[in-house]
Amino acid sequence: MVSVAFINPLSDEGEIIVRELGDFGRVLSDNDDLMQIVTGSRSQEISNDSFIPRNYVDLAIKRIEWFVKKKNDRNFDNNQYDFLFNTEILKFDVIAFYLLCQAVGVKYGPNSRESRVMVESQGKLIEYRLEKLSKNVREEVVTNILNSLISSTHIKWTFFEDLISTKKLKLQDLILDQGEIVLDKDDFLERFSHKIHGRKPEKMYEALIGDRIKELVMIKMVMQNTENYILKVGEKSDREIEPNPILLELADKISDVLAASVRSYGIGGSYRGNVKASALNPKAFPPCVKKVMEGMKSGGRNDAIIMFLTPFISYARLYPSVFSENITKQISDIDPSLSIVQNEVLPLIFEAAERCTPPLFEDQPQDKVNLNAKLGFGMHQDPDLKNEGETIWYTPMSCEKVKIHLPSLCKPDENCKKIGNPLSYYNMMIWKVRKEAKTESTTDNKE
Repeated sequence: MVSVAFINPLSDEGEIIVRELGDFGRVLSDNDDLMQIVTGSRSQEISNDSFIPRNYVDLAIKRIEWFVKKKNDRNFDNNQYDFLFNTEILKFDVIAFYLLCQAVGVKYGPNSRESRVMVESQGKLIEYRLEKLSKNVREEVVTNILNSLISSTHIKWTFFEDLISTKKLKLQDLILDQGEIVLDKDDFLERFSHKIHGRKPEKMYEALIGDRIKELVMIKMVMQNTENYILKVGEKSDREIEPNPILLELADKISDVLAASVRSYGIGGSYRGNVKASALNPKAFPPCVKKVMEGMKSGGRNDAIIMFLTPFISYARLYPSVFSENITKQISDIDPSLSIVQNEVLPLIFEAAERCTPPLFEDQPQDKVNLNAKLGFGMHQDPDLKNEGETIWYTPMSCEKVKIHLPSLCKPDENCKKIGNPLSYYNMMIWKVRKEAKTESTTDNKE
């Protein structure tokens, strides 16, 4: 039987494994047992020593590397990371998970890019590990984890409030009856059998819920618990004098992996060097941004302007290299008088909002407060330096999140294949536009 800790490291079994570690300093020591498990994994690529983690910290980094490369590298070879799906690696993997969460929590906190990558990577790792299991084992593991996470068959929808508010789950993904979420088959049959005509209730259960929804709920709950654990670590570290240097070093390595991914896989755009802040060029906007700028004429209007366009326009104008530099800044670090915000950023956003049907701020004037919050100025009517830092300056949505939350915007063109974020598209196209303009200027001079 596969241990539930292999899928949910935050389980009771996972906590027992962590307590058994003993001396924390061991995480940096070469471990022959770990290396033997790695090299003994069925499809593991071992032609290069760099593919083989030698200790717990190496394994932690490999977890993040796997996610970044799987997501962005067209030439990704899963055999280089086959050990991550070997159930024998359980005890080492659980420790690596906790090391990652603690390193991110201590240095970057829950609202950082590192935290988002950690949470998303855990979700993806669970998905692929489940795929490797036989159907019976998979069902048993998912059921055991859900039973440990949800203590009652009568689940009020408010139980998933965090998941729904962070959009990890949508209510439309779930079956509700009298305010309760239905997951269990017997519960479904008891509630709905007498209402179903012309089809077998059992088949309706499989179509509407079945393994698919149960796995989705389980994965999203583990992801949310991972995020909560990172938050708890961050809050605890604020009260401590000095974090463990091993965790700080690991945090730096995580950041290095993400920075390298920008350079290697075009996450920050396929251009040389960082794009510096300059006047916006609408010709370089990606298709999704152009669509919002034309005005939203259907659903998703609020999220398109507030959650999507506001971060994009503000970062594209003020801090386009945020993903390559990987340094958190406030708007006043770049625009100390807020003159650019007032004269360039906000007018563009207001213009797009005015083009909506109906105009967003006429219909929902309170959304101006939400807009300012996304810029980092708290829940106030106007941006003011005295309020800066009350909220965070939201970074632009990734293409993946746009597809999930605003699918009507995602109409990719040929250049979209090369990037993972609309801001990266803009940076790439700015570089191309400048290069083309320089070429044209040179040609004109020659003529």
